[in-house]
Amino acid sequence: MGYFELIISCIFVNNILLAQFLGNCPFLGTSKKMETAVGMGMAVIFVLVMAGTITWLVYTFILVKFGLVYLRTIAFIVIIASLVQFVEMFLKKSIPALYAGLGIFLPLITTNCAVMGVCVLNIDKEFTFLQALVASLFYAVGFGLALVLFAGLRERILLARVPRPLQDTSIALITAGMISLAFFAFQGMV
Repeated sequence: MGYFELIISCIFVNNILLAQFLGNCPFLGTSKKMETAVGMGMAVIFVLVMAGTITWLVYTFILVKFGLVYLRTIAFIVIIASLVQFVEMFLKKSIPALYAGLGIFLPLITTNCAVMGVCVLNIDKEFTFLQALVASLFYAVGFGLALVLFAGLRERILLARVPRPLQDTSIALITAGMISLAFFAFQGMV
């Protein structure tokens, strides 16, 4: 698979949220306002690129080399949690404005299953380092795109007259399903 096909696949065809259904908790939880959706999207892009590359390196050069492949899940959890804590400490000391802007989103990424899912997908699909880097970046871009689109629709729905039984979470789930169906139109592209 070429890099262009990989990029289109990660963003549209195999969107981590809408096609693989990973990361739905922050998708529903942080999409009520556009600014929180953008903040979460940016934080996920940053952490996912770093986590995807570091977990690929650890898996390839440590776990496989020493026959410890069975520790993959535990190693990935420790790497992702440590990475998020390190990034949080670094931003707090070095760039306090960005740290304040991201707020609670950085600790939330530790429990985002989309991050773990992409790290595992990079290994299971036997990507090279560059493919894993590109896939991690564009899975995160797809996550951010879906989150921002959904936040825009949810803000618009607040202005609409929605029947009482469908308000809040119900209409959000229906809307998410409709966005997911729209993304399935890209299936024939790759």
